[in-house]
Amino acid sequence: MAPRPPGYRLLQHDRRLGARRVAGADEVGRGCLAGPLMVGAVCFDVDRVDRRKLARLDDSKRVAPEVREELFGVIMQQALQVVVIAVPAAEIDRYGLHRSNLRALGRALEAIDPAPDVCLTDGFAVPGCGREHSRVVGGDGRSAAIAAASIVAKVVRDRYMHRMAEHYPEYGFERHVGYITPEHGDAVRRHGVTPLHRRSWQARAYAELELAAT
Repeated sequence: MAPRPPGYRLLQHDRRLGARRVAGADEVGRGCLAGPLMVGAVCFDVDRVDRRKLARLDDSKRVAPEVREELFGVIMQQALQVVVIAVPAAEIDRYGLHRSNLRALGRALEAIDPAPDVCLTDGFAVPGCGREHSRVVGGDGRSAAIAAASIVAKVVRDRYMHRMAEHYPEYGFERHVGYITPEHGDAVRRHGVTPLHRRSWQARAYAELELAAT
């Protein structure tokens, strides 16, 4: 017998929470050398979504780019609300990567209106968040709302970096979207950093680049 599509399993998780309006938040771009940290939040009415349309929903890292694009459109149709928060490099440098991440997760959940019945985050509890929430370890592979948030954040961030590639053609953003690759590291060493690049040593990406250069 063929395995059940991943989206069915993820929706089953959220329906078992015993609430209708379930919101999930997740981020993309923590380990990048350039570009924003992007946080998505998605709220579903889990009793009314069409699980067949969300059958291929999964953690964004497990989904091919063309399928992510298709799922993005489905999520926008099926969700009660979608929120995206972009944290630019300058803010990451000012506050630190982890603190910036937590602030954005909290902002994304608080922006959903009316308040969901249940709020979930992928892995992190968010101190000071105005919405009661539960952290789900590995949540983008367990919860439909969190997985949808990861898809939305990934698609929006990739589209943005593809546009930025037109302004900074030397860096290859259209290929690596700001992540650390040999190509990206070579471009930084040749051309320096752009306003998109995170400059703080608190950013894990820079520590990895330094190690790669030694």
